[in-house]
Amino acid sequence: MGIVRDRAGPLIVDISRPAGYTFPIMAYIGVLLRIIGGLCLFLYGMKVMSDGIQQAAGDRMQRVLNFMTGNRFVAVFTGFAVTAIIQSSSATTVMVVSFVNAGLLTLTQSIGVIMGANIGTTVTAWIVSLVGFSFKLSALALPAVGIGFIFHIVKWKYQHLGEVILGFGLLFMGLDFLTKSMPALGDTFNVIAVVSGRGFVSSLIGAGAGLVMTLLTHSSSASTAIMLTMAFNGVVGYEMAAAMILGANIGTTIDAALAAIGAKTTAKRAALVHVLFNVIGTLWALPLLRPLLALVELVTPGTVTPGLVHSPVVTAHLAMLHTVFNMVNTLLFLPFVNPFAALVSLLIKEDKTAPVPGGHYRLAYFSGSIQNTPEFNLVRAEKEIRDMAGLASSMYAAFSETLRALRESADRQKLVADLVAQTRSREEFADEMREELTRFLLECSHRLGGQSERNVYYLMRIIADLEDMTDDCYSVSLMLERSVRKDLLFKQKEIEALLPYIALVEGFLAFVRENLGRPLNGEKARYAADLEDRIDKSRDRLRKLGRKRIEAGEDVKRELLFIDLVRRIEKLGDICYNIAEVLATMR
Repeated sequence: MGIVRDRAGPLIVDISRPAGYTFPIMAYIGVLLRIIGGLCLFLYGMKVMSDGIQQAAGDRMQRVLNFMTGNRFVAVFTGFAVTAIIQSSSATTVMVVSFVNAGLLTLTQSIGVIMGANIGTTVTAWIVSLVGFSFKLSALALPAVGIGFIFHIVKWKYQHLGEVILGFGLLFMGLDFLTKSMPALGDTFNVIAVVSGRGFVSSLIGAGAGLVMTLLTHSSSASTAIMLTMAFNGVVGYEMAAAMILGANIGTTIDAALAAIGAKTTAKRAALVHVLFNVIGTLWALPLLRPLLALVELVTPGTVTPGLVHSPVVTAHLAMLHTVFNMVNTLLFLPFVNPFAALVSLLIKEDKTAPVPGGHYRLAYFSGSIQNTPEFNLVRAEKEIRDMAGLASSMYAAFSETLRALRESADRQKLVADLVAQTRSREEFADEMREELTRFLLECSHRLGGQSERNVYYLMRIIADLEDMTDDCYSVSLMLERSVRKDLLFKQKEIEALLPYIALVEGFLAFVRENLGRPLNGEKARYAADLEDRIDKSRDRLRKLGRKRIEAGEDVKRELLFIDLVRRIEKLGDICYNIAEVLATMR
């Protein structure tokens, strides 16, 4: 055996060496480093390509979430589509766990999405199989890197397409390194040959190897690419590679399990759904591996020849096995979505020690998932912003109810003191929401482009307006408390004059909350403008009434407090209109 270099310069290890030859340790290290480098290049290329696809389609990706709330079949399709785009079932399931934790998805809805994600992850195997082993990769990869880099650095409409092409080239360059380096370690994997051909035991060992490999790479797509490369080069047999692919389906659940740590009970249940779905699927598939492979033989062109090296037929059959297994597993589980949800609910009980609503605001999220799917995290932010609008609405409603009950109350001091304490607590909570949500959006914005990047700016404006709104709700509560403390209680007819005005602003708040997260059409924008005009006219009328009462000899302090309250309530209407204008600008 000799270690030589071919004309292109890569290290080639001749494995047809004399018996008893000892493979140099330094050569082992060199080959291992090439394999690690090739794997890292593959992973990086996959990430670059995924990011480019997300940014190219970013303005439309948020709408995909709406399909998740449909029936179970639509949810499966959504999970498939999202995973096929972002090239990572782990990222999809982490996102689903995060959305369940935030209340954007129910547990039942998440099951369909997780099933679809398992089918979507097989797209990577097909790309690698159909392109990676059917063409001369070095001839394909380097031009793609060059063209993609030029497209990416030029400031033009299709800049993100360059990132897609660049990632594609890097991905297959890494795969090329793996393909050339793997045969050099053939003897290292002799242990696999020893355990092969032992029936179900061999399948278990192969599944265990696939599980460990996926845990180490943290990506079933990457581990599947390695398994395809090993099978292509004859390092492992066809059946052993098939068992390893089944094991990879269990390993990919680790990210969802990690994402559920410290999350709410529903999020933990969604993570358990992913684990059980993949584990149960693998457990029934391993004993039936040979019938599954026979099914693959029927639906896939070509025949796998044992011992044949560098055959694209093997990789195509393994990619088909990956797809067939996940599709069959989904079809088996799909009719039992509701019982499956009941099972995980039984296994993970509701946390009785969970903190009651209130206290400090904390937005739980994972930076890694934000970087992988920034577009979908805008949907998460919009949900939190709707909650913030609901907080402002509840503060204003508490003020309105207290004003109505004030004259009939036996203990006015306590009534207004409770109102001030409640609104102060909620106003402080709103301050924390603004800080956390702004930080969240800024982190999302690093990987956004186009209209989505502008929408982040609009959302931060809305958050600032909502926080100002909670400040004003607290202010009107303080005014009401001052009117009682200084014995400047409004007369019944003054309160009756205020109530329609207060109801107008209350309706505007409800309108804003209902339309957060969606752009206003022309009709709704005109309705918002009409509400603003009606509030302004009511303000002018009430201020005029206050001045007339002063001229008629009423208590000046009480009437000035009345006018100040009218002005402060009108400011709430102005903020609502500002938010409506921002929503009309968003796309």
